[in-house]
Amino acid sequence: MTEQSPLSDRRSVFLMLLSVVLFSANTLLIRGISACAPAADGWVAALFRGVFGLGVVAVCYGFGRGFEPKRLIGSRLVMIRGVVGAAGILCFYISVTHLGAARGVVLNLTYPAFATLIAAFWLKETVSRAAVVWMIIGFGGLVLFLYDGSQLTYLSPYDLLGLLGAVMAGWVVVVIRRLRHEEHPATIYASQAFYGMLSALPAVTKVSSLPAIAWVGLIVAAVVVSFAQLVMTRAYQKLPVSRGSAMQMTLPIVTAMASFTFLGETFHLHEFIGAAVVLLATWRVVAAK
Repeated sequence: MTEQSPLSDRRSVFLMLLSVVLFSANTLLIRGISACAPAADGWVAALFRGVFGLGVVAVCYGFGRGFEPKRLIGSRLVMIRGVVGAAGILCFYISVTHLGAARGVVLNLTYPAFATLIAAFWLKETVSRAAVVWMIIGFGGLVLFLYDGSQLTYLSPYDLLGLLGAVMAGWVVVVIRRLRHEEHPATIYASQAFYGMLSALPAVTKVSSLPAIAWVGLIVAAVVVSFAQLVMTRAYQKLPVSRGSAMQMTLPIVTAMASFTFLGETFHLHEFIGAAVVLLATWRVVAAK
């Protein structure tokens, strides 16, 4: 096996950071659109993401270039990845539209800790003592992040929904780990888009009432997040998972800065401290041997 060249390494780092920017742009677009057009809620966003995500995959990987539509219903694990991933996306989008872009992203990025626990029980992977300690610290930071000033463990329904989405995202990561040597990345991502589209079909009734600007914004957001997924997958072909995941941990910082600049979202001091603890602990779980 040839050693990765410095040029290839820099290209992979660039692609991973580009995916962070694209994921952040998608989240901000969804949050901004829902604020301007309340009918464009998480269900509608998931519907657009599914439809146009499938379109992007078909254009880039269809016609014998990797995407195998038959596997979307012919493989049990691909179906699980699609159904669970679609449910997680719905949880994420609904929580983001109600909690704000930055808060929703911080909750969602607890998924590596959940993925570690699920992999330990399902795949019998060994969890290091350091990872366990950092997970406990991370959940402590999460409690501080969710503290509303009056109740230490107050959780709104949308906070719980965001955490449920993170659990599902962690499950999806474990499923993808099982599938990475069996299925093409385009098929793996298309499963999420396909079942996401099916799960959000009830939102079709709202589509006709959307203003033109919401249509444009949702289509752009769907295309942006599709390329974010594909770019991230390409970067992971060269980068170790620990290094790539560590770079993904910059997503809340990018999103929070953009949310403050463009959407006027703010954090209290305890939320800043709690978010920092969560992100540090999650990064250490990812980096642990």
